[in-house]
Amino acid sequence: MLEGNQAALFAERQKGTLPGELGIEWDEVANGRARGRFVVQRKHMAPNGFMHAASVVALVDSACGYGCVASLPEGASGFTTIEIKTNYLGTAKEGETVACEARLLHGGRMTQVWDAEAVNQTTGKTIAVFRCTQMVLYPR
Repeated sequence: MLEGNQAALFAERQKGTLPGELGIEWDEVANGRARGRFVVQRKHMAPNGFMHAASVVALVDSACGYGCVASLPEGASGFTTIEIKTNYLGTAKEGETVACEARLLHGGRMTQVWDAEAVNQTTGKTIAVFRCTQMVLYPR
């Protein structure tokens, strides 16, 4: 389990990977929670002119995954996602900011369950709710 806010550590680790390429920024990554955001750019859009659903999943899933790492029990070496579910309620346009907050609902020895909500900060409307289950991994 990591102590304190590890946002800077995770921002550095994501360089050159999908969250980094999408411009996701982190305000907080800590035991039991994570908060991040991105400003919607053309790269976040689908060809139909709406924000791509995968952009939102990248944000909320990364928040839950980073929070999971910060919340691993003693002796754990990592995790793998075993289930995700997203309900979309809205969208965002280019130039608007999408933010999320992820919360640990269950932190067991073998699994973690996380909830996250993505909000269009420009309009204040919730655009997606997300839940995932992580399987905690241990060295063999």
